[in-house]
Amino acid sequence: MKKIEAIIKPFKLDEVKEALQEVGLQGITVTEAKGFGRQKGHTELYRGA
Repeated sequence: MKKIEAIIKPFKLDEVKEALQEVGLQGITVTEAKGFGRQKGHTELYRGA
């Protein structure tokens, strides 16, 4: 078993999900994460599998 963690832009989520399904990954966890500091609320996605 391996764990993959990635921070991706929201518009790339579907593309990443499709690519992971093509290599046989069946389940993923997607969590919305907000930036801090100078980012002033910039939204990113945290994805752990």
